[in-house]
Amino acid sequence: MKQITDYQNKKVIVLGLGKSGVNAARLLNKLGALVTVNDAQDFDNNPDAQELLSEGVRVITGGHPVSLLDEDFSLMVKNPGIPYSNVMVQRAQELGLPIITEPELAFQVSEAEWVGITGTNGKTTTTTLIGLMLNEGGVEAHVGGNIGIPLSQVAQEAGPGSKIVAELSSFQLLGIDTLRPHVAVLNNIYEAHLDYHGSRANYIAAKMRITMNQTANDYFVINWDKEEWRDLAQNVKAQVVPFSRTGVAGARALVDADGWLCFDGERVVEADTIKIPGAHNVENALAAMTVAKLYGVGNAAIAHVLATFGGVKHRIQFLKELNGRRIYNDSKATNVEAASVAIEAFKAPEVLIAGGLDRHLSMDALIPLLKEHVHALVTYGETAAQMVEVAQKAGIADIKRVDNLDQAVPAAYALSNPGDVLLLSPAAASWDQFHTFEERGDRFIADVDKLQ
Repeated sequence: MKQITDYQNKKVIVLGLGKSGVNAARLLNKLGALVTVNDAQDFDNNPDAQELLSEGVRVITGGHPVSLLDEDFSLMVKNPGIPYSNVMVQRAQELGLPIITEPELAFQVSEAEWVGITGTNGKTTTTTLIGLMLNEGGVEAHVGGNIGIPLSQVAQEAGPGSKIVAELSSFQLLGIDTLRPHVAVLNNIYEAHLDYHGSRANYIAAKMRITMNQTANDYFVINWDKEEWRDLAQNVKAQVVPFSRTGVAGARALVDADGWLCFDGERVVEADTIKIPGAHNVENALAAMTVAKLYGVGNAAIAHVLATFGGVKHRIQFLKELNGRRIYNDSKATNVEAASVAIEAFKAPEVLIAGGLDRHLSMDALIPLLKEHVHALVTYGETAAQMVEVAQKAGIADIKRVDNLDQAVPAAYALSNPGDVLLLSPAAASWDQFHTFEERGDRFIADVDKLQ
């Protein structure tokens, strides 16, 4: 880690805790800053704040008092999830106070070279694959960022000569200033987070900040399959390295007519050997392979990772094969769009478990996919009645409604046959019965482990 003196004896406010806020506060404290942490959660129910206080960090909890900003701070490190409409953030902007997010702070102290990954879908899988491929190929890599590992922690561990592979969300990218990945990856851009960004144009602009500090010595790896995405590469200073699942002209990484993933015309690995299912994961594999090849990783290392990686937890995660049934956990599918990707990913017949929080949204988009891929449905939760209706419209014969996930798993197994895929892909948020999609996925895993 670089021992920078930029923050020595400077007053810095960290707005919002969570993993990124806690680690940013600790790093700033180590760098000699006079740190104040402000978090909305009350102190008695805030173990992070309690820990930081015991470490000598000033902590103000239970709300966001705007008057706090009268104390002449030099910098605000903002939790990415706190919107710019927040009163504290707006006041900081009025005062001309610089506002950054935790990845920017991490970059400032980092001695390692960075690979940055962003996009609407597939960021976590692509980030994980890149880290695995680099390490398998003898390039020391440390993974962090939006994937759940704070970059301010990773930056202290990754020395010169190593690589930091950072998943970067649009929220995080809005708060960067000097962050410059040597290789930046844009997986794709679809419509998302418009409540935070206000418009699609703003969302795209936030994503493109990943390349704003790059030079002609850097690389911008981008999905070439849509004209909109190709247009984004027009004004990039870095060397553009396109990948295309559909074989668009100009792509350096693509899938050839015989189903091989190729880079610069060289066959690297057969698509059929990729363990994680679905066309979207072929795109993720192409992006990761491209980065690996830019770092000189051999074909055998790339092929090994793609043949053995079973998926990120809760994202079409392969759990086990049981009596001829392959079982997958896709608890992260909190909406119809995400569930559609999972349902479409398999060629084998499926037994689907779906249901969750009712946001009063149409699920009719699932009908053609259910008709083509699913022969039995087990549903529970607030959307159960809606899922039954959709399944009936799709002509599914075996439909079972139960009270909860614990009942759904054995019921789905009972409806399955050897050769089937048993898939949890809820098409709804978890909050009717669980605190998070992770908790729901963990319960599913535990229930699957009880099956005989």
